[in-house]
Amino acid sequence: MLLNVPALVVGNVKFQRILTCIIFTMLLFRTEAYARSELETIRNRISANVIFLRHALAPGFGDPNNFVKQDCSTQRNLNNKGRLQARLIGHYLKASEIRFSEILTSEWCRCIDTTKELNLGKWDTFSGLNSFFEGHEKKYKVMDKLRKKLGSLGHSDLVLLVTHQVVIFEQTGIAPKSGEMVLYNSLTKQTSRYMVDYK
Repeated sequence: MLLNVPALVVGNVKFQRILTCIIFTMLLFRTEAYARSELETIRNRISANVIFLRHALAPGFGDPNNFVKQDCSTQRNLNNKGRLQARLIGHYLKASEIRFSEILTSEWCRCIDTTKELNLGKWDTFSGLNSFFEGHEKKYKVMDKLRKKLGSLGHSDLVLLVTHQVVIFEQTGIAPKSGEMVLYNSLTKQTSRYMVDYK
């Protein structure tokens, strides 16, 4: 019997493409299932109703001397790596199938840009998340607003708060890395930190 060599080659190529698609789909589902189980396990452990997220990578320290809150060109901003990090965190949160009842962000551009790159839906700015690191905001005013907000939350809420290291540390005692999450129960004050591997 004569073999049709071109047909065999084409058949093998098609098979390899189909196999590649199947493997990719399996890996995607496995990643999403892992995201669901891991983050949900951490959340359920402390019944977290808040997730603090420090803004994504923004090289530098503090803000320039000519800082103006409404002008991003006067601020320390996300670099390309930071934008990619925020997008990957957003993808991970979507894969976890966690639904936020509210998403709030600091009025600083690096937090707003992080929130935009997350692409998780509707969000609002909230001055109770602004940085007081260099005195651009009064610490007591920021924390008073934040604590009133946290005090209004119940067991069934799940709020994502995109903010700064100083704010998260002041409330939780944890100093997160850029892009790190701190899960928080506003009723019991329990915490747990979590970092999405974006590399």
